[in-house]
Amino acid sequence: MSKPVRVRFAPSPTGPLHIGGVRTALFNYLFAKKHDGTFYIRIEDTDQTRFVAEAEAYIFEALEWLGISPDETINKNEKFGPYRQSERKAIYKQYADQLIKSGWAYYAFDSSEKLDELRKLAEEEKKTFIYNHTVRENLDTSLVLSIEETEKRIANGEHYVIRFKTPVNETLEINDIIRGTVKFDTNLLDDKVLFKSDGMPTYHLANIVDDHLMETSHVIRGEEWLPSLPLHYLLYQAFNWEAPEFAHLPLILKPIGNGKLSKRDGDKMGFPVFPLEWKTAETTSMGYRENGFFPEAVVNFLALLGWNDGTEQEIFSLEELIQKFDLSRIHKAGAKFDPDKNKWFNHQYLQKQNNENLAELFKIELDRRAISTSLDLIKIVSLVKERANFVTELYDLSDYFFEAPTSYDEKASKNWNSATPELMQKVIVELNKIEDFTSINIETFLKEWMTQNGIGMGKVMQPLRLSLVGALKGPHLFDIIEMIGKEETIKRIEKAIGTL
Repeated sequence: MSKPVRVRFAPSPTGPLHIGGVRTALFNYLFAKKHDGTFYIRIEDTDQTRFVAEAEAYIFEALEWLGISPDETINKNEKFGPYRQSERKAIYKQYADQLIKSGWAYYAFDSSEKLDELRKLAEEEKKTFIYNHTVRENLDTSLVLSIEETEKRIANGEHYVIRFKTPVNETLEINDIIRGTVKFDTNLLDDKVLFKSDGMPTYHLANIVDDHLMETSHVIRGEEWLPSLPLHYLLYQAFNWEAPEFAHLPLILKPIGNGKLSKRDGDKMGFPVFPLEWKTAETTSMGYRENGFFPEAVVNFLALLGWNDGTEQEIFSLEELIQKFDLSRIHKAGAKFDPDKNKWFNHQYLQKQNNENLAELFKIELDRRAISTSLDLIKIVSLVKERANFVTELYDLSDYFFEAPTSYDEKASKNWNSATPELMQKVIVELNKIEDFTSINIETFLKEWMTQNGIGMGKVMQPLRLSLVGALKGPHLFDIIEMIGKEETIKRIEKAIGTL
């Protein structure tokens, strides 16, 4: 590449970070690392009406949890700071003025009431009102006012905006790394507002100026920004700056139906669409972290929403993703969000965890449930983790280790007949004979006893499991017996005899 790779993620702090935004950050991060470049974060907070105080900290905490923190940002390697647009306010006016002087922009004094009136008139004629070359010279703008009159009105404190003067009768052909050449007819574009009289730029001007000043080499963003591409491209032309390369990512789509994935879809189907939990006075929104997802699993899952490396491989470490990532392998079409596949990824990463780490996480879950135990949690985790998608499921898969069953599965109880109590009393006698109370020794001893006495395995094993677990579930029966110990095993059999 001709110049160093510098890419950015530029979120607005208006609420929690949507998983689509996380994927955009991830793809920027992977691209930067692949090319030994820089990944930076710029907070785009020019829209003060929608600003949410806690959102900025949330964004940084989410990316840190996922392991994709920026190289440069607020209070970190501030080579091109400030990294908050609200703190760059003084920068933008000079560029807006430059566009006025070069004829690429103009002042517009139209009131909101006048514009509403024009929109209503257009609706009545079944047309769409577009503020562009067809109307701009018939409205209250500096294009029809003298320089003196324009300056006088500004000096008198009249409200104005600076609008971009879109060229007429041009076809723009712009290259997008993902979509190839995209064409736009300038006659169909409106003259977007770039600057307001309150001293704040709009997103469009601030975005272009900052990307230029921060030496952004590639703009990798969601496809919802594709309609803004012609304006941004024309702004680079107007300033006579070299434009970055553009890549517009496909949308993340609803699991069912059409359209972009929303928080409502997650609420309805019971899965998070935010990386971390988000609380307001009225509601609490689910987060991947709080729902028990491993950050590596979330990163892996998101990377494959709209991208693949051309193979059947599905499990990638972050290092592998960096090595294999290529913008040319991103699909144009939207990517369906699959909650079940999401869980599948977490299951794979749970199986990859060593048992010591899982035991520590499980201990936190037990503490939360106010359960104390002297049992070997590492061993318990090793026995049940194969069936778990989340650490939070480990307790439901192993509750019988910590508490004797208080009820017995009705379907499984059919394995308990009139001869079973006497048989279970004999099992207690045999268990009392075993001194080396280990899984393999208990299994060998009881199976030999059953063989010698001509007792079918099912007649003992199923009622025994029902007595200890309360259902026909769980890992190897003799591992359970070893874990809970001789005294507890006998106590549970006696309780089952008395109950069933």
